[in-house]
Amino acid sequence: MTDLSTRKRWLALYVLCLADLMIVLDSTIVNVALPSIRTDLGFSESSLAWVVNAYLLTFGGFLLLAGRLGDLYGQKRVFLFGIAEFTIASLLCGLASSQTFLIVARAVQGFGGAVVSAIALSLILILFTEPAERAKAMGMIGFVLSGGGAAGVLLGGTLTEFLSWHWIFLVNVPVGIAALLSCRALLPADAETRRGSLDVAGAVTITASLMLAVYAIVNGHQQGWTSAQTVGMLGAAVLLLAAFLFIESRAKAPLMPLGLWKVRNMASANATGMLLAAAMFAWFFLSALYLQRVLGYSALQVGLAFLPATIIWGLASLLLSDKLVMRFGIKPPLLAGLGFYLLALLLFARAPVDASYVVDILPGTIALGIGGGITFNPILLAAMSGVQPSEAGLASGVVNTSFMMGGALGLAVLASAAAARTASLVGSGEGPLAALNGGYHLAFMIGAAFAVLAAVVAATLIRSEASVPVHGAEPLAAVEAE
Repeated sequence: MTDLSTRKRWLALYVLCLADLMIVLDSTIVNVALPSIRTDLGFSESSLAWVVNAYLLTFGGFLLLAGRLGDLYGQKRVFLFGIAEFTIASLLCGLASSQTFLIVARAVQGFGGAVVSAIALSLILILFTEPAERAKAMGMIGFVLSGGGAAGVLLGGTLTEFLSWHWIFLVNVPVGIAALLSCRALLPADAETRRGSLDVAGAVTITASLMLAVYAIVNGHQQGWTSAQTVGMLGAAVLLLAAFLFIESRAKAPLMPLGLWKVRNMASANATGMLLAAAMFAWFFLSALYLQRVLGYSALQVGLAFLPATIIWGLASLLLSDKLVMRFGIKPPLLAGLGFYLLALLLFARAPVDASYVVDILPGTIALGIGGGITFNPILLAAMSGVQPSEAGLASGVVNTSFMMGGALGLAVLASAAAARTASLVGSGEGPLAALNGGYHLAFMIGAAFAVLAAVVAATLIRSEASVPVHGAEPLAAVEAE
């Protein structure tokens, strides 16, 4: 390629990262502003959860369908639609003056987020076909997908404290417009040929299954894990999933060709990603609660406490991750990164009630930053390896669904375990802060177990080689010799 086309591809990647960053930030930036939203719009404790759940329902439910729509109707076309839809929905959220309006706008926003997230990875595969460039590009998007969550805490605290909660949504509008115009100019045109019609029955069953599962999981702690509602919804989700698999096995043009799961690295990497997401959500969610509820940090102080992790994460992702993959292959960096995740969780599992930031908090944030910075690149490469160009969007949707479902499941388990442990300690006579901290300690240990399981799956099931054929390009050759 010419120097001009090379510059254009990297500019396109930066804009893709910007668009994806909007989506990732939204997962944490809203949480910081929830108390202000509750006070301003008069939400009750239970109804406030819908500000988050409405987004999660449509985001998690439409990831697979959004990815397949990109494969069928053009990655660029569908991606631009997703950015526009998310930007308009963000404007509506920022202008909301009632509970119902905000909740509906959040649901619409979640659909746009699903489209952008599901297609971003497949666009990177189209833009970058040379192994070293692709590894570097994956390192950048990996940083955005993971480190952006930590940045959201800092940005959310700043906007809420110095402006108002409306600005956590309104800030997306100029960013979204800039991303839309830039992507339209920089992304390659879609191929003229289309690859079949949409499998409507498959789309309906898998979307309904995912939405029911997400709803049951995010409300499981409040409703009770053995309640009729939770058990019934999870059961219905499983039945719909079974119906989806039956439909796909017989459809002429399936939404998800089941042969995709015969690609060993893809299946293994997605299983690893689910466990990794559970561990990662454990750290971010629980450490923020620990800093606020046990140590008394403000929202802005929590963001500043996470800043070292964010900086290290970014440096490792951008400057180190791709070099490690090209030098050692997929497995060693992935396993090393999971080891740092494990260390971070274990360090927080011993943090005391009167913790010193430098002694008790900073080491864990540094370990998390290193682990996150070098883990996501190899896991994304493995998850997308061996996937045909016509299925790249779907594979990208599967990756995002795995992370989303793993994080939701892990968070539900950890929140329940922490609450149960805290109640038990209070019942045995422990003070409120000590009991609260004891609950977090148990949850951090469970998160550490998720990290260990992720390492076991990666070590035993992910193959060392990875190949990602893209639009006639040579496959990504074996990046590690056995």
